[in-house]
Amino acid sequence: MPATEQQLTITTGDATFSAIYARPANPTATVVVAHGAGAGMEHPFLRGFSDALNSLGLATLRFNFPYREAGRKFPDRPPLAIAAWRAAMDTARARAGAHGDRGPVWAAGKSFGGRMASMAVAEGMETAGLVYLGYPLHAPGKPEKLRDEHLYGLATPMLFLQGTRDTFATPDIMADVVSRIGPNAVLQWVEGGDHSFAVAGKKRPADEVGESLAAPVAEFIGSHS
Repeated sequence: MPATEQQLTITTGDATFSAIYARPANPTATVVVAHGAGAGMEHPFLRGFSDALNSLGLATLRFNFPYREAGRKFPDRPPLAIAAWRAAMDTARARAGAHGDRGPVWAAGKSFGGRMASMAVAEGMETAGLVYLGYPLHAPGKPEKLRDEHLYGLATPMLFLQGTRDTFATPDIMADVVSRIGPNAVLQWVEGGDHSFAVAGKKRPADEVGESLAAPVAEFIGSHS
């Protein structure tokens, strides 16, 4: 039986944004999914990723950050993005509770979305764990300016899925950062993948690329349940 979908509206402060809650029968966990800086929650990559998680028995709630909802190009500043994350997590817990689901609620995000999730957790947001779909460790060509300081204080389970050709995360630097976080952090490489996980010489539509990341994420979540 396919997952049932529900369109939601979430409010935090003066901002209102959309979300889609998708629930298969008897989910083992719920994953809140945030988009990257350049695309919203309806991007085929996120749709493919979320649909595949649903097929593996996990509920999902993917949402738009307020800037995307308002049609703006530039991402929200961290305080608003973190507030949106908190509101989305609260909504996911409420939806799970309404169905009597007792599984954990995880936070996952593509690039900017994952980074904002980690900053929200650093500021006290509760989650069973974090999944990064291409963590933006540094701007392309600027590995000297790392976005890592807040990561070292996080004790929650973390899975970093990274492409080996990702210009936002130089492989050796990424590996060093994850090793210094501690045993709660796991780094898994997608060979040949860029920041969007596209692999050179292997042309696939974005929804299939997103779908391909669901199995390792579901396995990691299952190993921490």
